[in-house]
Amino acid sequence: MKPNRYKPPAIPGSPESQRRRRRDLIIIAVVIAMVSLLSFFTVRTLQFNEDISVSNMVLMFILININMLLVILLIFLVFRSLIKLIYERRRRTEGSKLRTKLVATFIALTLLPSTVLFFFSLHFITSSIEFWFKIPIDQSLNNSLAVGRNIYKLVEDNNTFFLDKAAYQIVSRDLLSESHKEELANYTQVVQRAFNLNAVEIYSTDFNRLSISVDSKFKNKPVKLLQADTFQTGMKRKTETWSISENLHGGEFIRNISAIPFGAAPDQIKGFAVISVLLPPDLVENLASISKGVEEYRQTKMLKQPVQLTYYIVLTVVALLVVFCAIWFGMYLSKGITIPIMELAEGTRRVAGGDLTYNINVQADDEIKTLVDSFNKMTRDLRFNRKELELSARELYEKNIEIDERRRYMEIVLDNVSTGVISLDARGLVATINHSAEKMLDIDAADVIKKSYKHILKNQHDDLADEINDRFWNRREESLSRSLSMTIGGVPKSFKVNFNSLKDDAGRQIGLVMVFDDMTELEKAQRMAAWREVARRIAHEVKNPLTPISLSAQRLKRKYRRIIDDPVFEECTQTIIDHTEMIKNLINEFATFARFPTANPMPCELGPIIHETIALYREGHPNIDFLTEIP
Repeated sequence: MKPNRYKPPAIPGSPESQRRRRRDLIIIAVVIAMVSLLSFFTVRTLQFNEDISVSNMVLMFILININMLLVILLIFLVFRSLIKLIYERRRRTEGSKLRTKLVATFIALTLLPSTVLFFFSLHFITSSIEFWFKIPIDQSLNNSLAVGRNIYKLVEDNNTFFLDKAAYQIVSRDLLSESHKEELANYTQVVQRAFNLNAVEIYSTDFNRLSISVDSKFKNKPVKLLQADTFQTGMKRKTETWSISENLHGGEFIRNISAIPFGAAPDQIKGFAVISVLLPPDLVENLASISKGVEEYRQTKMLKQPVQLTYYIVLTVVALLVVFCAIWFGMYLSKGITIPIMELAEGTRRVAGGDLTYNINVQADDEIKTLVDSFNKMTRDLRFNRKELELSARELYEKNIEIDERRRYMEIVLDNVSTGVISLDARGLVATINHSAEKMLDIDAADVIKKSYKHILKNQHDDLADEINDRFWNRREESLSRSLSMTIGGVPKSFKVNFNSLKDDAGRQIGLVMVFDDMTELEKAQRMAAWREVARRIAHEVKNPLTPISLSAQRLKRKYRRIIDDPVFEECTQTIIDHTEMIKNLINEFATFARFPTANPMPCELGPIIHETIALYREGHPNIDFLTEIP
């Protein structure tokens, strides 16, 4: 391959080239959108079922001219790209040959079907328009319109005949006088029913309605009262009858009016007669549609040649638009294929030479885009592979440090709590044990780690071990609490043990945690408090009878000391007094272990208590007279 002797104005795939392509793409897209939109509005303007006014004609020609200008702009852009392609081929730019082949193929594939379709469509439009205007539609529409007018004329002629007859009878029978009101109402009803009219009305000269008779379908919807200006306007026309129409029940309500007598001069009028007929809604709608169709057809027929020429122009614009869009698409597609291929070839050479920093920055689609993305991904993977490995190793190291710090922190916390904590794994083997547990149970962690929890219980509670195995490993319970008494180092101790199941995030049991609380000192304190209470109660119960015993001995000694002259009596009574005092002192010392009991008052008889208390002191104090008076 010969080397490139000329420097291209823009490197394919470079940012400058991409900006140019993006700019051309935007311009062409806007032009195509505007041409399509304007063509659509042009065709809409030429619809045969709409009125084509002068403003629509002006708008149509403006749209055609704008379309032509936009097509010229599109032709300029396409030819500019073709000239650029020819220039690059002559300069032997890389990829120019492939682009030329692709563009030529697209032009050939587009021109042939577009040309055939254009001439076929041209012939079809010409034949269709000629066929439309050769059909004798004009005569048919005029005949239909004449039929509608004859229907209206027939209704008015019939109503005129009925008005003439009714006015004659009213005048000849003097039914407008005040004395014949009832006869007028009956006659009005007879006329309405005899001639099968929808409504018959009689008005006075001051435009008041004297009588009315309506069809049964108007019973619930009264007929509108005519205003004075309606009669005044009719009299000015100097005709025998005049009519008005209004929409009623979806149809046209025709009301024919005449003077009484029929055809009388304004100064001879005695009243007015009104006969009304309702045309069905279908008939009214059909007549209106026929009238509108005749008018539209006449306007359309006048625009046969302009419409035909406009369709030719729109067809030409669309054909040119299709051809030039195909040409531009071929050029755009060729660039999308050749530029990535050239970049891939250059990138392959660079990577083979050891340059892993090369990256392809081109816009591509479909499989080309997949190929470019795969190449860029390959280079990125090779370039950043080592960095990713180093980053992963660093993160792993930091995670291990963090986990180790957390583990040490938990060990420090467990070692400094006063509660003994032991964890078991899923097989029931000891996983961890803190310092407090070692101290409480007088064991060494190295002796129990990876051993069964039964070693911790020292084979003193086999029933508890069986219960733990059944509850946690068989029945999958959550917790258990027990009080244990164990001999540790020859010293009996009491423990409160809580067992709790350990589960992971998925709810699977992964082990067991045992929490020991030493209750030995607490139980000693509780027993000491109990003994103090017992001592207090014993002292109280023993001390109560000593006072009456001592007082009774003193009483015997004072009373019988002169009568009984026996040293034994004196000695015995004195011994009783001395020993009761000695026992009282011993009880006082024993009672120091207890506090005074809390008073417990309750209802009782005060008389016996008072007599018993006074009897104890009466003998000891003979010089005092104790008087009691209990109500």
